[in-house]
Amino acid sequence: MLKKNLFKKPQNELEGYAVQDKTASSNLSDDLALICPNCKTELSLAELGDYFYVCKKCAYHLRVNARTRIAKILDENSFYEMDSELDSKNLLEFPEYEKKLKNAQLESSETEGVITGTGSIYGAKCAVFVMEPYFMMGSMGSVVGEKITRLFEYATDQHLPVIGFTVSGGARMQEGMYSLMQMAKTSGAVKRHNDAGNLYIAILTDPTSGGVTASFAMQADIIAAEPNALICFAGPRVIEQTIRHKLPNGFQKSEFLMQHGFIDMIVDRRQQRMYLKQLLALHIREN
Repeated sequence: MLKKNLFKKPQNELEGYAVQDKTASSNLSDDLALICPNCKTELSLAELGDYFYVCKKCAYHLRVNARTRIAKILDENSFYEMDSELDSKNLLEFPEYEKKLKNAQLESSETEGVITGTGSIYGAKCAVFVMEPYFMMGSMGSVVGEKITRLFEYATDQHLPVIGFTVSGGARMQEGMYSLMQMAKTSGAVKRHNDAGNLYIAILTDPTSGGVTASFAMQADIIAAEPNALICFAGPRVIEQTIRHKLPNGFQKSEFLMQHGFIDMIVDRRQQRMYLKQLLALHIREN
């Protein structure tokens, strides 16, 4: 949270707190600081940007918005966004869903919970999707599923590898069955992309849960995760209440999943660009 003595008027008057700018460089003053939720170290916004929003003392990974991640991972000026005009409708006339969508758009400065497009990493061209934690925690509605499906279909046609960064609270309940259908739709697109001999790399960030975990997040050829990320279908509290037993320490964290063979690698955010460069170099294919 922002220190009280450094508090400035929030940019978002509806939600009541400042949000990160859509670019990698924040428009907030460098005098502002955050407190690390893990070790309580004071971190200036300037050095947080330099460290890719990772605590310099304890390596705790703070939440980061989608456009910051794109700017840090992809080559400069290489990203071309796709399907940015798509936005959600209240198809089921769910009470106050329009208001929730408007709030999410103000909080995140995005129109939906995922950004898709093409770009390059050290010159290697790829298709990319990055889920947005500040848009309803990246919940998967019909537009999120449609954008990811279209990206995989384009990547299949163009023989491109797909790099995906997931963060999600799961299916978007306000869209009911329309949301749940996205699990099958995205899974089918991933399967066709794989059948064509193309590479798919997923990096799971905190949290990745629900229908996203049960579909495209866990279907990649190579699955990496950020340290200490919660990765699950049902959350630990739900499981504990159901089975009436205390779960082991670290249950459903990325280290636990790595130990039990559910993911391939844990990669510090600051090393992800180089990690992806090496994987793409190994799996490059000619059109």
